[in-house]
Amino acid sequence: MFEGAFVYPIRRSTPGVGNLRPHGPRGEALIFPEERHTVKMLCRLSNNGALISLLCIAAFALMYISSSSWSSSVYFLGRQSSSLCACDKCLREADLCIGERINESPKPFLSRKYGISEEDYDWWKNIYREGHDFSVYNTTVDKLFQMFPHIADVAESNNKRCTTCAVVGNSGNLKRSHYGPLIDFHDIVIRINRGPTKGYEADVGTKTTHRVMYPESASHLDNATSLVLFPFKMKDFPWLIDAFKQGKNSAVNSKRRANKDLVMILNPALMKYVHDIWLEEKGHHPSSGFLTLALSMQICDEVSVFGFGADRDGNWNHYFEVLRNKKLKTGNHAGTHEYEVIQQLHKKKTITFYKGF
Repeated sequence: MFEGAFVYPIRRSTPGVGNLRPHGPRGEALIFPEERHTVKMLCRLSNNGALISLLCIAAFALMYISSSSWSSSVYFLGRQSSSLCACDKCLREADLCIGERINESPKPFLSRKYGISEEDYDWWKNIYREGHDFSVYNTTVDKLFQMFPHIADVAESNNKRCTTCAVVGNSGNLKRSHYGPLIDFHDIVIRINRGPTKGYEADVGTKTTHRVMYPESASHLDNATSLVLFPFKMKDFPWLIDAFKQGKNSAVNSKRRANKDLVMILNPALMKYVHDIWLEEKGHHPSSGFLTLALSMQICDEVSVFGFGADRDGNWNHYFEVLRNKKLKTGNHAGTHEYEVIQQLHKKKTITFYKGF
């Protein structure tokens, strides 16, 4: 593999006939750093309208055709043997620019190997306007990895795997949706915060493989469900450590909240990336729901989204609560903009968005 090259699936040309461009292990052509820069510029321009989006694709194709005479059989949009996954359609292939965003994203989970830069930390600490310097963060995270030396991770996409994922939000539009069986049909079902299943099975299903939470939204999990911590502030790390301490002296409780071997911690660098790139710096920080969607596009091959947005009356409420404040807004989150981005992803066939009833 050529360092810095971006992989995008292209049919391999006939051996010995103009096959000048190097290929990766699955037959995919390699895009080099200077070409990647061109792709990024064109993708940024594509936000200005559909016409420029077409120019983006045309210019990208022209760049390949003119760069060498390696083959006339190049194609970009079809399903082929060098596909990135075994699904009928892989989400990274649905749109050139969206695929680039996903591939450029930081690693989704925090680990000893994949940390964050000081620049990312400076943005992250301002979510709750904390004053700790970067050295305090590093010391705290070191303690975290002493408690969790092997942070759970997920396998990256490959052309022999088709992992389907359901991201289940908590919107009131899930009421009377009867999405339950459809949600449970997915390989991975990610639920957010305290969204319950008991009593709501017909609309939200029964299956939960991953539960996103932070201290204020924490709940006990069974031994087979992954705890995915979204750390929005420094003290969330000591909370996680304390939650798994043995004995009655734990400040949180004396009983672990989940299977220690299934703990995952969202990378704060991904939070900043989502805010800067996906949401174009709108809102103070991304909501936990939109972060979950961004995470799912990193770890899944097909993504279905349920329970996002307002209900049929325009209210931002939860399916498990009685609506008392019909003027409830989305706080520090750019809820309307996040919803528009989700709709665009659906329109581009990157995800499937079920809007409820």
